[in-house]
Formats: sequence, structure tokens, C-alpha cells
Amino acid sequence: MSLIRYMQINFRGIFRSFYFLIALLVVLVFLPREGRFKYEFQKGKPWMHTDLYAPFDFPIYKTEAEIFSEKSHILKDFKPFFRYDSLAQELATQQLMSDYRDIWISYVKTNRLSLRYSPAQLDAVSAKGESIILSAFDNVYSKGIIDQYESIQGVNKTENGLSILRNNIAYESQYNDVYSKRKAIDYVNGKLQKIISSESPNFAGFWNLIDVSKYIQPNLLYDDFITQKFKNELIANVSLTKGLIQSGERIISNNEMVTSEVFQVLESLKREYESHIGNRNWLLVMLGNALLVGSLFIILYLFLLSFRTEILKEDSKTLFILSLIAFMVIVSSYVIKSGIVSIYVVPLVIVPIFIRTFFDARLALFIHLVTIFVVGFFVPNSFEFVFTNFLAGVVSIISLTNLYRRGRLFITVAFVYLTYVLLYLSLVTIEDGTPLAANGFVLLWYAINALLLMASYQLVYLFEKLFGFLSDATLIELSDTNLDLLRKLAEVAPGTFQHSLQVANLAETAIQKIGGNPLLVRAGALYHDIGKTINPLYYIENQPFDFNPHKNLDFTESAKFIIDHVTEGIKIAHKAGLPQPIIDFIQTHHGTTKVKYFYNLHKDKFDNGVDDVHKFTYPGPRPDSKETSIVMMADAVEAASRSMKNITVQNIEELVESIINKQQAEGQFNDADITFRDITTIKTVFKKKLTNIYHARIEYPDSK
Repeated sequence: MSLIRYMQINFRGIFRSFYFLIALLVVLVFLPREGRFKYEFQKGKPWMHTDLYAPFDFPIYKTEAEIFSEKSHILKDFKPFFRYDSLAQELATQQLMSDYRDIWISYVKTNRLSLRYSPAQLDAVSAKGESIILSAFDNVYSKGIIDQYESIQGVNKTENGLSILRNNIAYESQYNDVYSKRKAIDYVNGKLQKIISSESPNFAGFWNLIDVSKYIQPNLLYDDFITQKFKNELIANVSLTKGLIQSGERIISNNEMVTSEVFQVLESLKREYESHIGNRNWLLVMLGNALLVGSLFIILYLFLLSFRTEILKEDSKTLFILSLIAFMVIVSSYVIKSGIVSIYVVPLVIVPIFIRTFFDARLALFIHLVTIFVVGFFVPNSFEFVFTNFLAGVVSIISLTNLYRRGRLFITVAFVYLTYVLLYLSLVTIEDGTPLAANGFVLLWYAINALLLMASYQLVYLFEKLFGFLSDATLIELSDTNLDLLRKLAEVAPGTFQHSLQVANLAETAIQKIGGNPLLVRAGALYHDIGKTINPLYYIENQPFDFNPHKNLDFTESAKFIIDHVTEGIKIAHKAGLPQPIIDFIQTHHGTTKVKYFYNLHKDKFDNGVDDVHKFTYPGPRPDSKETSIVMMADAVEAASRSMKNITVQNIEELVESIINKQQAEGQFNDADITFRDITTIKTVFKKKLTNIYHARIEYPDSK
């Protein structure tokens, strides 16, 4: 029974632990089933192990650069395929001749040419023009009119040429020997101009009526299927190996330098060795992967449980973090297995950038470490990979401040790319003795990585909508006082609007001192009293000097109007689509305190006033974060300071101490992660700010 009771009490925590189990299983599915090579080595460093002999026959694999160079050389001379359409000329000619005769008859009739020329003369002119046009058509169609001329040819079109499929037989040709549609039209129009210049002016208008472009259509159609088929066959014929190491052959001796050639042999052995181990003991390999990756997920769970319990309490935050890790592992695994591009292309630094955008720097760094450790299990040169991505992630976190400012992301991406390049050149210098040995393709992969990093950041908006997060950019937008809700607050409840501005200034200054999100605090403070747009005159800051609607109301009715600004504010916020973190400020800025003014009057009038305390109590809940706690303090202090008659430094200090101490005594901050030291700092900030706001000014003398 005790176990069942424990599970009932901790059901949510146990349930969320299954998220980690599911994420672990997803990662394991995409992890390679090959074993791990038991030797560590680096190019340009001595071999620190015993003499190594080939345990079996294995091929020497070419490097990516060598394979890429061979493929590029083959494709350089490749000629794309175009299929000849024999019906195109026939259809175009039939349509042209039909329209030609109709236009000729209409032209002769309109211009009354039959009165000036005999039928034989008219027939001769028509036949001559028809012959010239048909001859021009036959010329361009026989040579061929190419489809998608500009996009297909590329920069080396005159050198490579093309292959024309005619009756399933391929004929090689040059691009200069065929026509584009534009060139074909110009050619035929040129023939028509010769007719115009040679014929009588009476017939010149007729040739201008013939729109050649309507009848010129491509008859060489690009055949993507055949082109890709032959291209893939050529690429597939490229050999991936360039030699063979026989079993028992010595590969390297102890303390011998790992040269480029030996490094390639070792990489080939590693590849074959891991494949052999995986094929024989794949179940044990998977078990080892499960233990290693599982330990990382357990550490992540313990970290969140110890330092960020609020994340484990919300499904959306937990799922976001685990999904981000799993997705990056899946992408990295696919890139490694496909071999299409380098692993350096994968923008792993986007993980700490996303986490930093929605959470804090410490969590971003920890999540980044977990991600690169998992990916590091199956990438080549694991140490270099983890080292470079770790430093790049640290640089991104450090430089990623004030991301809502335009251009900040560009600076962060530039720093990340520069970090990658410098680290790569440093490693190349260590391995080869000179940075000039650097592979230009690696620098290109890093450049693509940087571009993907910049493009991937646009997903922040999508994540905000899916998981209910708030980025700094969104908070800046919400704090714009020209937005509909805040503009309406300023118009119908100007006193409340000014109060909200002052609360925002107080709370923002305080949160900067104790640590937190000042943009969230400012946005929350601006909206915390949005419910006062309903019945604004029932709140003293909006009342004229000679009007008070509470005079004709019962104390409980007055309290209800005051309390309703919380519930009405929540309705308005939901209707306007405000994010939940902003709505939290509306719900919690009074906590479970009482409308003390009307409650005290009620107690004085009725002996049983204590029994009606619930009618004067705000619905809550109490603040559950530093940000919401500070807004609650700032709201109460700012409102009370407006009613002070004798404003002195001492009175301000006493007011701040009294109000916050009462809130603290009522347990309003018990659910928030705020310390006594934080509260003391907040008091100090409020005292200083209010003193500056209400400081005595010099009385200017009247002029004599």
C-alpha cells in the first residue's frame, strides 16, 4: 500500500520521467549499431599505443575530398539529355498556315488589294511569304528549340554541350548549334523583315500582323529522369577505395608519427573494425549505447530536479528540451550515415541558442553539453568534434545578449563561425605543422553551418506558438503602448495606465538588481490592471474629484467591483490572445490578499464581519516566481504612495517596509523562488525610486 500511495502522490513526476525514457528510446533507434574502435589517434601526433598490425584484410578508403574531386571531374564533362519532340514542328506549322491564310484573306479584303492586283499576283506574294516562313520554321525546328535554356545550361554550356534523344538514340550537340525560343523568334522575324523590305509597301502591313511567337514552341525537352539516371550511374562507378591492407601487415609502430597517409589507413581500419564488431555483437553494442546515453539523460533529469524544478513541472518545457536533443541527434545520425555532406554542416549551436532564448544561460550550456556528448558517440574524431562545438556553444551563449536588437543574431553567428574557423585552423596546424594544409571544403561546411544557424533561428516564433514560450522580441512587442489593449487602457482608464507605467518602472529596476527577466516584468506590469478597463470609475485613480460611485453601494458590492478587475482582466487577456506568462501577472498581482479598505469598514459596521472575509478576498493564486512577486510588491507600494499626504524620506521607507512585511507575513511569497535577501534588495530599490519620484523641488520666487 505504501508504494501505491507513493505513486499516487508523485504521479506527475513519475509520468514525466517517461518523457525521458521515450526520448532515450528514440535516440537509441538512430544511434549506430557499430562497435567503437578501441584506439585513439590524431593526425600529426605520435601513435601512443603498441605496434598495430592489421587484424584482417581491409580496403583503404578515399577521403571525402578525393571522392568529391573525382565526382566533380566526371560531372564536369557530363551532357544533360533533351528529348526531341517530332510532333512540335508539325502542330506549329499547321496552326501557322491556318492563321496565315485567314490573315491574308482578311488583309486583302480590308485593304481592297484585289482592285489593284490580279489574283495571280496576290497568290504569288502569298506563296512566296509562305515559302520563306516555312523554310525558316523548318530550319529552327530541325536544329532544335531547347526548353529551359538559361536554367539548364549553366556556366559551361558551350563546353559541355548536350545529348539529344531522337528515336531513343542519343546524339551529342553543342548549345550554340540549337536555338532558344527567343533566338528562334528573332531568326524567323529576321526573315520576315527581308520580305517587308523586298515587297511593295502595300503588303508590308500584312507581315507585321503575323505574331511568330505564338507558333514557336520548344521541341527539345529536358529529360530529368534520363539525365539523373546517367548522372547517378557515373557517380556510382566512382570507387570508394584506393588500395588494400592484408591481414598481419604492420600499420604503425609505437611513437611513430601519424602522417596523412597512415591516418587514412587507420580511419579505414576503424571503419571496418566498427562494422565487424557491430555485425557480430549488435545487441551488446546497443546495450552499451543504452547505458551511456541513459546516464546522460539521468544526469539531465537530476540537474532539472535540483536546479530547475519548474521545468519538470510543465510538460511543454520538458518536451521541448527532450525533443530538441532528440532531433539534433537524429539529424546528425542521418548526415553521418548518408555521407552526402559533412557533419560540420549540422548547426548544433542552435540548441544553446534556442534554450538561451527561452530559459537561462546555465541551462543552455548544460543542454548543449548533453547534446554534443550524445552526438559525439558516433561522429569521427569525437574529441575534436566535442571540443569545437563546446567552445562554439559557449561563444554563442556569451554573445547572445539583447537578442531583440536588430543585428545581434548576425553578430552571434559571426562569432560562432569565427570560433569554428580558428579552432579548425589551430587543429590543422597541430596535425600538419601549417595552417595552409587546411581543407577549404571544411571551411565551406562551417559557412553553411552558420547560414543554417541564422535560418533556423526563425523557428523561435513557431516554438513560441507550439509550446507557449515567450522570447525577448515578443515581450518587446507586447510592451508597446500603442497596442490596442494598452491604448484602450490609456484612453478609458488614464489613472490606471499611469499607475501601470510606474509599477513597470519600479518592478523592472528591482528585477535587474536581484536577477530575472526585466522584459517579462515590464510587460506583465503593463497588463496587470487591464481588467480596470471595465467600469474604470470604480477605481480611485480614475475618479473625478467630485464623483465616487461607491457612495451608494454596500461594502461587499464595492469589494466585488474591486476584485472583479482581476477576473475581468483574465477574460480580456484570453480574448486578446495574451500569452499565459503575462496572464499570470494579472492573476497573481493581488495574490490572496483582501480589499482591506472596504473590509475594515465592513468589520466596523457589523460584528460578524469576520465571517464574510471571503467576500473581500482576491481569488489568487499567490505569485510563484520572482517576477510576479516583484510586480505584486510594486503594485501595492506604488498605489499606497499616491495616498500619502506628508511625503518625506522616512515616511516612504516606513510605507515600503510596512506593505511588503505585511505581504510577507501573509505568506504571499511562499510559492515563489525568492529569498529574504532578494526582498531586502527590492525594498531598497523601491525606497530609492519613490524618493526620486516624490523628491522636494525648489520653490521658484515670484518676479517683483
